[in-house]
Amino acid sequence: MTVELLLLGNVPIADMVERARLAEASGYDTVWLADERFYREVYSCLAMFAARTEMIRLGPCVTDPYARHPALTAMAIATLDEISGGRAILGIGAGISGFAELGIERRKPARAIREAIELIRALLTGEPVDYQGEVVGFRGGKLSFSPPRREVPIYVASNGPLGQRMAGAVADGALMEGCGSAPEARAFAAEIAAGAARAGRDPGRVKLAARLNVCIAADGKAARDTLRPAVARYLGAGRLKFHTDEAQGLALPADALAGVADAPYASGYTPYLPLLPLISDAHVAAHVLAGTVEEVTAQVVALRRAGIDSIIVMPFAAPGGNAEDTLVAFGTEVWPGATRALGGGIPA
Repeated sequence: MTVELLLLGNVPIADMVERARLAEASGYDTVWLADERFYREVYSCLAMFAARTEMIRLGPCVTDPYARHPALTAMAIATLDEISGGRAILGIGAGISGFAELGIERRKPARAIREAIELIRALLTGEPVDYQGEVVGFRGGKLSFSPPRREVPIYVASNGPLGQRMAGAVADGALMEGCGSAPEARAFAAEIAAGAARAGRDPGRVKLAARLNVCIAADGKAARDTLRPAVARYLGAGRLKFHTDEAQGLALPADALAGVADAPYASGYTPYLPLLPLISDAHVAAHVLAGTVEEVTAQVVALRRAGIDSIIVMPFAAPGGNAEDTLVAFGTEVWPGATRALGGGIPA
C-alpha cells in the first residue's frame, strides 16, 4: 500500500514545490497535481516538482481526453518522464472543470478514456500510429523523440460502474474520489474485478486508490467540521456516484437536493452550505478522512482490509493549523500506525 499526495494549483508554485518536498520527506510515494481549469498549468508545475525532488512519482490527477488531445498528453507525460528520470505516472478521467467555459462537449466518457489510453500507449512505443476510435482520432503520426519508457503507469479516475469496469479492463490503477468507507471500497473493488474478468485480466494487476480529503487535529470534531462542507458538496452536486450510500442510510432527501441542483461547478462549496445540518458524522466518515490521528488511522486500516492499495491525500488545515500539518501527520503518524496495525508492514 502507498500513501500519495494531491495538490491543487491554487497556491504559488514555490509553495507547491515545498509541499512536494515535504511529502517526499514524510514518506509519501507519489505527488499528483490536479489538472483543474483554470489554476496553474499542470505539466509546468510537475516539471518544477521533478527538479526539486528525487524519488517520488509525479503526475496529473487527472487529465481528460477532451481539453487536451491524448496525443499531446502522450507527448507531455513522456517529457515529464524524461525530466524526472522515469518517475512519471498518468491519471486520466472524464473531467469537468472548464468545459462550460471552453465550449467542450463531454461525449461518451468511458469510451473516450479507453481510446485515449490506447492511443497514448501506442505513441509511447515511439512507433508511428494511425488510430481512429469513436471519439479519439490520430492520423499517421508519432512522437518526434524517443520516450524513455513505454510503460508509464496509467490510472483511471471514475466514480461510476461503467468507468470502473473499463479501468479494470485496461488500466494499471483506478482512482475513486470520496471512497472513505469499507463498504464503498469493497463495492469499488468488485466493479474493477468485474471489468478485469471480462477482459481476461487478473484484478490484482489493477491498483485501487481512494482519493480522499483529509483533515487531522487533536480535536476530532473540529477536523470533521472542517470537511463537512466538502461532503455536502459531494452529496449535493451528485457528480460523484457512490455504490453504497443508500444502503448505508446516507442518501439525502430529494427535496433538499432539488434546492442545490443547478449550482455551477465553479461555485465551490457555497451553494451547498444549506445542506450542512443534514451532514452527520456518518456522512463525513463515509467520504473523507477527518478526526484525530487515532481515528484516521483506524479508518485507513479498514480501507486497506477492504481492498484499497493507495490513499491519495488532499490535506486540509484544521482550525489553528495549516494543510502542511495534516500532510506531515498523515505521513509520519497515521501511516506508521496503520503499518503496525496491519501486522508490521503495509503490503506493496
